[in-house]
Amino acid sequence: MSKVLLINGSPNLHGCTAAALEEMIKVFNAEDLETEFVNIGAKPVRGCIACDKCASAGKCVFDDLVNETAPKFGSADGLVVGSPVFYGSPNGSLLSFLDRLFYSTQFPKHFKVGAAVVSCRRGGNTASFDVLNKYFTISSMPVASSTYWNQVHGFTSEDVKKDLEGLQTMRNLARNMAFMIKAIADAKEKYGLPRLERGAFTSFPDRK
Repeated sequence: MSKVLLINGSPNLHGCTAAALEEMIKVFNAEDLETEFVNIGAKPVRGCIACDKCASAGKCVFDDLVNETAPKFGSADGLVVGSPVFYGSPNGSLLSFLDRLFYSTQFPKHFKVGAAVVSCRRGGNTASFDVLNKYFTISSMPVASSTYWNQVHGFTSEDVKKDLEGLQTMRNLARNMAFMIKAIADAKEKYGLPRLERGAFTSFPDRK
C-alpha cells in the first residue's frame, strides 16, 4: 500500500494547519492510501550548521525529531508539508526542520510526490507556499496542485471549517496527489524512473 507522510509545522497541534491536513487525510483514507502524521510541536528545532557530518554518519548530527522522521520520509510515496504563516513566511522551526531533513537524508526522493499547505488569517499565504514548494523542486519531486493555491483561512480551526473553498481545495489536492502517486507507481513498474544525471557542480573556483 502506498503511503503519504503529513508534517504539521504548526506549534498548535489542533489548530488551523491541522484542520487542513485532516481534511486531506479523509480523502487519502478513501483512496486506500496509508497515512502517517508528524507534529513539529512547540519544542525548539535547531537549524542546519553546515557541518556536513551527515554525509559520513548517514543522519543529522543533532539527534532529534529530524532523525526520527527521516525513515518515515524514506518509506513514503508522498509528502505533505503544512505550515501556518508567521510574518509572511512559514514557521521558522519548520524551515529548520526541513533544511536538515532534506539535506541530511541520502535516500532518493526522485518522484516522491510533494504538496505544500499553508494556513493564515489573511496575508502571507502565497509567499509561504512558494518557500515550501522549493524543497520539492530541488529534490526531483513532482508537485501536486489543486483548484486554488493550497491554503486555508482562519484564526482558529473552527474558522477553517467555515472556509468551504479552502476545504474543497484540500480535498481536490488530496485526490490529485493520490492519482499522481498511483500513476507514478504504475509507470515505474512499466517504464522505470527517468535517469538522473549527477556530477556537474558549478562553483567557478577560478573566478577572480
